[in-house]
Amino acid sequence: MRRKPWLLSKRHEQEEILGKIGRLNPILEVITASPSRINKILIQHASGKPKIQEILVSARENRIPVSFVPKKHLDRIERTNQGAIAFVTPKDYVGIDDIFDSAKTPFLVLLDGIEDPQNFGAIIRTAECAGADGIIFPERRSAGLTETVSVVSAGAMEHISLCRVKNLARTMDLLRKKDIWMIGAEEGDHGNWYEFDFTLPVALVFGSEGKGLRPLVREKCDQILSLPLLGRISSLNVAAAASVFFYEVVRQRTIGRNE
Repeated sequence: MRRKPWLLSKRHEQEEILGKIGRLNPILEVITASPSRINKILIQHASGKPKIQEILVSARENRIPVSFVPKKHLDRIERTNQGAIAFVTPKDYVGIDDIFDSAKTPFLVLLDGIEDPQNFGAIIRTAECAGADGIIFPERRSAGLTETVSVVSAGAMEHISLCRVKNLARTMDLLRKKDIWMIGAEEGDHGNWYEFDFTLPVALVFGSEGKGLRPLVREKCDQILSLPLLGRISSLNVAAAASVFFYEVVRQRTIGRNE
């Protein structure tokens, strides 16, 4: 039987299902943002942690099933649990138009092949903290929304729009029609990271950990900017670099509001 094009492969499907969350802060964030995604929560017997009490109260308010189990039972499911485990369904993706519906001056993040879930989670966390309206990334050559991504994002994944597209380069063409400036971040002898008016509608574009921006994606950027590397190390972690760019957007937009 011919496979329908919209179906995910078995491997990709498994990557996208979070399945379980064993950290307390992410559990609370999912309850707050998307309680319907939680199937049930297991909680360790006789745990007096304040955060677990918060989870209990929130779960009851949202009619989420809760079961109390021995610690060894939780440890068999998730060794690094903090006294509770939530079983969740995948986070829903949004369309590009959905991001624009809630964005006044769009601030988008485009990820061109970020495959390390630690980096992906860290970028999600910082982008949400910096007020980004959404993160756009391709179906292929990208980390999925795994448990690791959720944990590293510290719950931020529940509060930011995530849009997965088939072709990032074509998506950039669409964004250009919506008057979005595409600013690529890359090592090299380019302009400095602050040499753009980030009060304009903007999409910051970051390449993969090893290869950077792909040539076609780079060509579609309106400008390429860099961070100076003044030490002996010749590269900077993409999540760390992204945080500098994000807060340059925050700096410029905050200054604009305060003038």
